[in-house]
Amino acid sequence: MPRSHASALRRGIRTPGTSRSGGSTNRNVEKDLAALIRTWAAQQRPIEAIAEAVDEFPTPWQILIVRLARSASLVSAYSSLTTALDGTDFRRLGELPLEDWTFHLSVLYGKSLHLEEWSRFAQTEPRAFEPATTETITEAELVWYEGGIEHAEILPLGG
Repeated sequence: MPRSHASALRRGIRTPGTSRSGGSTNRNVEKDLAALIRTWAAQQRPIEAIAEAVDEFPTPWQILIVRLARSASLVSAYSSLTTALDGTDFRRLGELPLEDWTFHLSVLYGKSLHLEEWSRFAQTEPRAFEPATTETITEAELVWYEGGIEHAEILPLGG
């Protein structure tokens, strides 16, 4: 597995007045979110990620993923970030309860494929890893969009 980031932990967090393409109407809100994530990362121990299988999120999403096992450190990291966000106005779009969350790494987005084409592709790809592949995540990636440009900051996990 290539160098890992905790990108999945930060995806989907939105704040009032922000978008992926247009930046923010409230720069202080973005700074507050960045400070929260930096604080979380500094307190977070490295995370054990165990790749279980190639799998998919079916139609309407049509995303090929590497499904991750629910390791104690991964569940704890996600839970602690959720707890940190709960004390704020920040919300994740489409947030599921922790017990329903599928930990994953997105590999391929196939939403533009016709259903028949996606079905043929997806049927040939899902498979378990034998043995499972383990990686220790030692950093998180904070990503934001400003002026239509993606920016990123690598945050070492401390804990």
